Amino acid sequence: MKFILYLSFVLFLVPDKYIYKTFLRKLPLIWRILFILPTALGLASVILLLLNVFSNIITTVFVVSLFCFTLPKLVFLLFSLFARLFGRRNRKAYTIFCRLGFVVACAVSLVALYGVTFAWKQLDTEYVDLYFDDLPEAFDGYTIAHLSDLHLGSYGNRTAFMEKVVRRVNEEHPDLIVFTGDIVNTEPEELSPFVPVLSKLSASDGIISVFGNHDYCAKGNQETWTTPQDGGRMVAEMERSMGWKVLLNESVVLNKGDDRIAVAGLEYWGKDIFLQNCNIKAALEGITDYDTIKCDDDKFTILLSHTPSQWALEILPNTHIPLTLSGHIHASQIKIGKWSPASLFYKEWGGLYQSGNQQLYVSEGVGGMLPFRLGCRPQVTLLTLHCKKSVFS
Repeated sequence: MKFILYLSFVLFLVPDKYIYKTFLRKLPLIWRILFILPTALGLASVILLLLNVFSNIITTVFVVSLFCFTLPKLVFLLFSLFARLFGRRNRKAYTIFCRLGFVVACAVSLVALYGVTFAWKQLDTEYVDLYFDDLPEAFDGYTIAHLSDLHLGSYGNRTAFMEKVVRRVNEEHPDLIVFTGDIVNTEPEELSPFVPVLSKLSASDGIISVFGNHDYCAKGNQETWTTPQDGGRMVAEMERSMGWKVLLNESVVLNKGDDRIAVAGLEYWGKDIFLQNCNIKAALEGITDYDTIKCDDDKFTILLSHTPSQWALEILPNTHIPLTLSGHIHASQIKIGKWSPASLFYKEWGGLYQSGNQQLYVSEGVGGMLPFRLGCRPQVTLLTLHCKKSVFS
């Protein structure tokens, strides 16, 4: 996040300096002020976010300034530089390129405005069928509603969109609901207005959740708690008050007749030193093998891990777990067709991945720290488990 903020700081300054110097110096003062104002607000929001001062207003100002103003200015800058390079001996060509750049920049601004105002609240349902060799027969056709990354702090006290999410999930009548972390942004109290709404989520086998990095509230103001563990404890208590089963390096067993499957949940796994709480051996103890841990009665296991990178680095080399569910990346909240900027930084960033008999599904999430989505709508996923032998027999 800090890298994005530092980069944004630079991006706010570069196009303004160029455009102001090249085109605006002789315009009336009022027009120059209006041109600079979004950048000034954007820079102020970056400074506050770097100081860990978070609020809906600050993040909204940052997003609007960056995507609706600075990004179009960068587009115009590129067209202008191209015009200077190839149209310096032809004044008419130079003028055409600059005018075209202005039109394209306006279009980009309108598209970005759509992403800020509407797209991040337009909910999609993704239906995914998963096939396994060793799924117990009683669980053939078992449905799991997968939610991730609600980031409730981005909505303030406005519960309408979460009510829509709850209705959408309940309409599917899933057997199980799982949540793979980041229910809040920075404060445990962000969850409070949504407790009555999220308590209405319903599944025959209940709701199981794990923690994401934000759920420890390590960047909050810590007025009512003093450590990430205290912040996480408060979040866990509120989730449990909604009837959710919070798995912190733990597992539960689900039964259907004589058949059983296990759901294991990990605490956040990442590079943050103060958040090194993940203990996969403890989570899997007694249900399946992990490295040197032996289990006499391996169960078909679904693993909930907030961070998808853990799948290739730890889960694949050390376990035979057939299904891992993750979130965390949000597909960078931007997709162009099937491509996302997230693919430049993460090998597993959204959708279904498979290695041998092991599968990973990465949710693109419901919310985000920034109130913006483009080409990547908030997502509820309905996973249906199938026995291969029943499908192909």
